[in-house]
Amino acid sequence: MAEHPKDVVNTAKDMAGNAVDKAKDVAFAAAGKAGEAASFLGDKAQQATSAVGGGMQSLAGTIREHTPDKGMVGNASNAVAETLESGGRYLQEHGLQGIADDTTALIRRNPIPAVLIGLGIGYLIARATRS
Repeated sequence: MAEHPKDVVNTAKDMAGNAVDKAKDVAFAAAGKAGEAASFLGDKAQQATSAVGGGMQSLAGTIREHTPDKGMVGNASNAVAETLESGGRYLQEHGLQGIADDTTALIRRNPIPAVLIGLGIGYLIARATRS
């Protein structure tokens, strides 16, 4: 016995609706997993940034311990150590988000130099990859 055409259409609609629902469920699950992965990677990047900051501060201490306190070498090594220490402290306190925020603010305050620097870097990258 043959099915009625309306029954076939209704069955096809039901199957299509079920397929759409399944696709939505899979998409939501995938989006959730992607969000978890991004959060995990963000946390790891933040931890790595903090570790780099700590390493920079440690290196500053090592430089201070193993270089003279006075004279031209002492002044230069002290300047390097201070720069490393402040940079390391900045990385530990602000992390990647702080760097991104500061960079954004700097570009907003100086848009023309930022564009020119971007063009210069693009030119140098193009030259380096063309060879």
